[in-house]
Amino acid sequence: MGTGTVVLVALAVLSAAGMVGVLIRAGRREAEAEKARLAEQARVQAVRSMETVWAMASREFEEYVAELCRRDGCTEVRGCRERPGCRRDGPAAGRPEARGAVQALREAPHGRGSPDLQKFNGTVRDEHGADVPLFVASCKFTKQARAFAARHGLMLFDVDLLGFWNSGTTLTTLLDLDIGRSGTNRKLIPDN
Repeated sequence: MGTGTVVLVALAVLSAAGMVGVLIRAGRREAEAEKARLAEQARVQAVRSMETVWAMASREFEEYVAELCRRDGCTEVRGCRERPGCRRDGPAAGRPEARGAVQALREAPHGRGSPDLQKFNGTVRDEHGADVPLFVASCKFTKQARAFAARHGLMLFDVDLLGFWNSGTTLTTLLDLDIGRSGTNRKLIPDN
C-alpha cells in the first residue's frame, strides 16, 4: 500500500469518526428534548389530577382557577397575587364580550358548598360589575345551594364540571352549555 492510500484510508476513518460523533451528539439532543417533553407532559397531568387539586391550599386553588381562565383566553384575569390586600375572594376574569367574576372555593371532595355562595351573590354584580358570575368549588353543591344559584342566575362549577375544565375543556364551551347550569347535568328551574 502506498502512502497516498494510507492517507486516504486515514482520512476516511477520521471522516467516519466525525460523522459518528455528529450523529451521537444529535441523538443526545433528541433524547434530552424528548426527556424534557415527557417531563412537561407529566407535570401537566399532575396538575390536571383532581387529587392534586384537592391537595391545594385555598390561595393556591384560587391561582389555579385564575390560570385556567387565562388558558382559555380570559383577559384582565387577576388572582390574589395581583391584587394587594386580597383575601379569599377568588380571581376576577373578564372577556371583551362579557365581564365575569369568579369565586374559587377549595373544599374537600366530600364538601357541600358554603355560605360563601350567598356572599358572592351579594357583591358579584354591584361590586364587580359581572355579567357572568361563576362560582367554582372542588366539591358538590347541596340542592339548596343549586336552587339558590338558579334563582339568582349564578353559574356553579362543582367538582364534575371542574374536572372537565381541569382536563382541557374550555371555559367558553362549558359556559355555552347552559348559562343557568348549576353544578349538575340539568338546568334547574327556580321554584315560584
